[in-house]
Amino acid sequence: MAALTIASPSKSSSFCSLSSSYLFARYSLTRKSVGFNESRSRICASNSFKCDLPRPVNYGNGKPTIPILNERTLPKFLESAKMETTVNRNGARIKVFSGTANPELSQEIAWYMGLELGKINIKRFADGEIYVQLQESVRGCDVYLVQPTCPPANENLMELLVMIDACRRASAKNITAVIPYFGYARADRKTQGRESIAAKLVANLITEAGANRVLACDLHSGQSMGYFDIPVDHVYCQPVILDYLAGKIICSDDLVVVSPDVGGVARARAFAKKLSDAPLAIVDKRRYGHNVAEVMNLIGDVKGKVAVMVDDMIDTAGTIAKGAALLHKEGAREVYACCTHAVFSPPAIERLSGGLFQEVIITNTLPVSERNYFPQLTVLSVANLLGETIWRVHDDCSVSSIFQ
Repeated sequence: MAALTIASPSKSSSFCSLSSSYLFARYSLTRKSVGFNESRSRICASNSFKCDLPRPVNYGNGKPTIPILNERTLPKFLESAKMETTVNRNGARIKVFSGTANPELSQEIAWYMGLELGKINIKRFADGEIYVQLQESVRGCDVYLVQPTCPPANENLMELLVMIDACRRASAKNITAVIPYFGYARADRKTQGRESIAAKLVANLITEAGANRVLACDLHSGQSMGYFDIPVDHVYCQPVILDYLAGKIICSDDLVVVSPDVGGVARARAFAKKLSDAPLAIVDKRRYGHNVAEVMNLIGDVKGKVAVMVDDMIDTAGTIAKGAALLHKEGAREVYACCTHAVFSPPAIERLSGGLFQEVIITNTLPVSERNYFPQLTVLSVANLLGETIWRVHDDCSVSSIFQ
């Protein structure tokens, strides 16, 4: 196992007009306040922190960094007087298992929680069928299965269903499907006649397989939660990106948050509100086919400003790239792209690395293969956020209070 050592970060500069007390008041979930088992700590010095990962994740030469937030802290933008510090971290009856879609994220979540990943055997037969066997008892336990349904979506979805079935047949008390990226979420409504609503179908499959709860990150649309007949905890990953942007030297008077389409206005407005209520601009586009977008015009002023484009996912990057080109044409000084889910279907990398963006900021809800690295890419980890949410679900504590 490769070991990664991350030094404790120093306080960085914030947006010019934002008070440091607002951006940098740290809410630390220290081992003392939450009762972590000291023997499990991987802290190696007072100012540096060490964890075990399957392979190194800090890359040089323009490749992205996946930071593991030090001291098991949450993003500073999750600062709230309602945060509960007395959550009971008793790991005796909780099990976290990882599928094969994103094992690095699962390992980071387990590290934050002070647990070891559960032992599970997942393999493919010669004909492509999936075999799953739990290699430890889960009888009477709360089981959390971490598996994004990312490409190949059908393979990873079927693997999740088989994992749920294995846990149900092994007499697990509660089964929670932790789905950092929910595939088929864009098929959430009928836009033409005789179309399927695949998001509802996938929700039915997960429910019928035996899941008792779903934990998902930044769903494409809020109504997808209503497709499930079981509880759904919706985790918002924007605070992780906001926390990173707060360290950049950008005067808030020069900042404008841009929605790449009309459907993302609510998301962009919430993002702008956190950035000292920054102004909002909207890119008006017309879509003529799946994965094909054409920008029409811009609503709002971006001349001489730093534009931050916010979306829930980047697939082929057609929408966000054409939007960035329009922003430059309208006089934007710099353009940043921020999204939670980096699907990166071809030709996304060519579009994102073509010089339109100062930086492309994503999270690790989906694994990013090395061939998709480019100099402007920054990858942030949502493991601590997911780990904290899992603890709160397990201990019947409020999840929404994290984001208030």
